[in-house]
Amino acid sequence: MTRKSLDSLLPEGQLVNRDWLSTRGFDRSSVDYFIRAGKLEAAAHGIYRKPGPPLKWQNVIYSLGQMGFDIHVGHISALCFHGFEHFPMLGGVKELLVYSSVRIPSWVDTVSNVSFTQIHRSPFLEGLVLGLEEIPYGTWDWPIPYATPERAFIEFLSTVSSEVDIGGALLRLELAFSLRPDLIQELLEECKQIKAKRLFLWLARELDHSWFKHIDQSRIDLGSGKRQIVIGGKLDEEFLITVPRGLFDELKEPIF
Repeated sequence: MTRKSLDSLLPEGQLVNRDWLSTRGFDRSSVDYFIRAGKLEAAAHGIYRKPGPPLKWQNVIYSLGQMGFDIHVGHISALCFHGFEHFPMLGGVKELLVYSSVRIPSWVDTVSNVSFTQIHRSPFLEGLVLGLEEIPYGTWDWPIPYATPERAFIEFLSTVSSEVDIGGALLRLELAFSLRPDLIQELLEECKQIKAKRLFLWLARELDHSWFKHIDQSRIDLGSGKRQIVIGGKLDEEFLITVPRGLFDELKEPIF
């Protein structure tokens, strides 16, 4: 194999392992030669790249996808990307929340300047691509999978466990004037977590977004019985969940 062959197959910024290289005709001796010649460098144990500038987290996400990982940026990280963030973090992303059907390797935290946090319990069945979209990144328009705002809100609500969490969800959902009701409908029908579905519908009802009236709740499995979301909260009679007292009163207070 020649340098031209390596250059044509491996873009700058992409991470690969020996299996990836082997399936493209580069045997162990070829890889060792490229490393000695400075045409490849080890980014982590068994992980290689062309020498170049520091990697962005998008490089890592794309590379994992090329190595066969089913992974997407979700939860709050996706919401921040889509603009649903009141207080942007100074200095950019520090923690990236991702979903993957298998455990992501530990080396991801060592090859870029962000900390990867994998959320292991998704509110959706494994392999569901509904509510995912690919956003081009970089010179080669690498497709980076993100949860859409509709899916990311449900992912976020599936993990809330305190009044602070629900307040954060409320502040973000308050901005969500243009969510797509057809997609919300499909996602809520596919969602397997009762808490997330009830919380989402409760918040949407209280915020009275125009898209809420298009949701057909009769097609959504909301389970049965009462669910305690927060201790000491009040029971919402429609969705049978305990919710923070006075949450929406605080939202209406003027901000100076």
